[in-house]
Amino acid sequence: MRIDYIEIKATWREVADAARTTVGMEKGRGEPGVKWRHKMLLCEHSPIRQLIIKWKWVDLQYWVSVHFVRHKIGIEHFVSTQRSDRTGVNRDELPQSQMVTHECIANAQAIINISRKRLCAQASRETNKAWKLLLDAVKKELPELYNVCVPECIYRGFCPELNSCGWAATDAFAEKLKQYREVSFD
Repeated sequence: MRIDYIEIKATWREVADAARTTVGMEKGRGEPGVKWRHKMLLCEHSPIRQLIIKWKWVDLQYWVSVHFVRHKIGIEHFVSTQRSDRTGVNRDELPQSQMVTHECIANAQAIINISRKRLCAQASRETNKAWKLLLDAVKKELPELYNVCVPECIYRGFCPELNSCGWAATDAFAEKLKQYREVSFD
């Protein structure tokens, strides 16, 4: 599995201009600072949906692709077909591990939301690996977005899972939670 490409549509200037519009201000000049960008992502106000991320996974297992297709809000999925009339292969004979191409377009809010589920220790190892592969690519383009993509337990401050992995009761969790809440960009 690999990421074929990642593309960012929109700039932080556009996010800032949308934020100004919501409070009745004129458009600003220049790019907003790192601290403003981080704060805007943490508070999850609507202008962050201006940031659109496009990417494509290649050689993603079909059953892993299905995990991502379950996410619907703020994201669109385009998955290579397994229809027999299009491929010439009887789809009933294809295994769940069949490799597919999975392309997505999502806004920053969707990336944050999906991270909460797919970074959880209860997510399948393969799905977690695919999501981390995407986040590694996001980190190069939008490091502030990467920094707010955390599992549900960090996001909420406790583990809401029916069968907790136990990490939320550790010192490592407490440290990670502190880092999430007090990110420094010195």
